[in-house]
Amino acid sequence: MLSIKNLNVSVGDKKIIKNFSFEFKKGKVYVVMGPNGSGKSTLAYSLMAHPAYQSKGAIKLNNEDITDLDAQRRAEKGIFLSFQNPLSLSGITVFQLLQLALSGKTDPVTLRRKVLSTAKELHLSEELLRRSLNENASGGEKKKLEVLQATVLDKPLQIFDEVDTGVDVDALKTIGKFLQKNKKNKTYIVITHYNRILKYLKPDAVLILNNGKLVKTGTAKLAEQIEITGYKS
Repeated sequence: MLSIKNLNVSVGDKKIIKNFSFEFKKGKVYVVMGPNGSGKSTLAYSLMAHPAYQSKGAIKLNNEDITDLDAQRRAEKGIFLSFQNPLSLSGITVFQLLQLALSGKTDPVTLRRKVLSTAKELHLSEELLRRSLNENASGGEKKKLEVLQATVLDKPLQIFDEVDTGVDVDALKTIGKFLQKNKKNKTYIVITHYNRILKYLKPDAVLILNNGKLVKTGTAKLAEQIEITGYKS
């Protein structure tokens, strides 16, 4: 699915990701954990070719080299990245945004039906959907709207950057259970500080980043251990 070899990511002269290599397989759930400043979000943004980061190494998606592709082309190839801090878009609803993104790929009636059914599962009101995207939305609502977009766009590789941050217990449960239910034929990479979402979303592997390096991999039990002992153990 996604093969990364010797990825190094820098901002200016500062190297943040150091020789990261890993094989993310199709249909699996991966959780990436680490302390603040460990490079988790940088890894996510570099996989989406964020222009603020300079990357060296090899990235393949379904055996196709995407190393030199920009963010738009990577999205077209099948990658979705949710934002840690979703932005508001004045005058544009989530439906209008998705309609623009899927122009020529689906009709408005089918799209609206998909948006409404997904919103219902995520406990998002139709009134919220009629507002400008993320306008006066709570932290949990913003993260749910990111999950809604990922689901409707239906990209095979979905990266969620701290989808569990800034949400209450009910929103966390809703998001975790939704992702668990809809993970079939998807590859999830979930960036998080904590293991609380893992009560509802069951990972196939947990990756620990520290100081920009992949220092440990394991099962969900590794996340439980980190919760008890911290990252320095």
